[in-house]
Amino acid sequence: MPDAIQHPKPDAPHPDTSGLPLSFFACPNSECADFNRFDVGNLSVAEWMGKDKAIRRLYCKTCGARFSERQGSLMEYTKLPQVDVVRILKCLGHGCTMEATADICDVDSRTVQRLLENAGKRANDFHRLQLEKLENPLEAVEMDELHGKTVKTKRNSVLVEIPKKLRKRLCKKRAKRGFIRLWP
Repeated sequence: MPDAIQHPKPDAPHPDTSGLPLSFFACPNSECADFNRFDVGNLSVAEWMGKDKAIRRLYCKTCGARFSERQGSLMEYTKLPQVDVVRILKCLGHGCTMEATADICDVDSRTVQRLLENAGKRANDFHRLQLEKLENPLEAVEMDELHGKTVKTKRNSVLVEIPKKLRKRLCKKRAKRGFIRLWP
């Protein structure tokens, strides 16, 4: 008789999962009374899914909905292990091209493209949420760098040349105080 797969107790974290407690999850059903409410005790593990039975399928006691613990995350529609997804995102974060990332992580370049698009959408959503949390909206953004072109002079020294349109905008008073030095 083949060895039976032994599933861990529903409360114990499976050795292959992220090991996050149920308090980190919320019901994704928008019609549920506990929608997006964390740590209210309405979730339990209904079953284990996936090839290695490493993904928890959660059950909401309030509305009766069942959903994967990966729902709404970058891991939602991927069969890759979490370690590989993290490695792909680190490569992209360090400036590797999609082809180089695919080669380093030994995956298809379309997989890297899909993860990059999903990560970009999530980052954009996170950015918008952070802007909504601001008490006072931003009225202006300060300029932290001035980009210009460099030219070589006869003495082999490098000068920064400010474009004519920008030069007109800069007031001479700020230039005299040392904020920026206008070149003749």
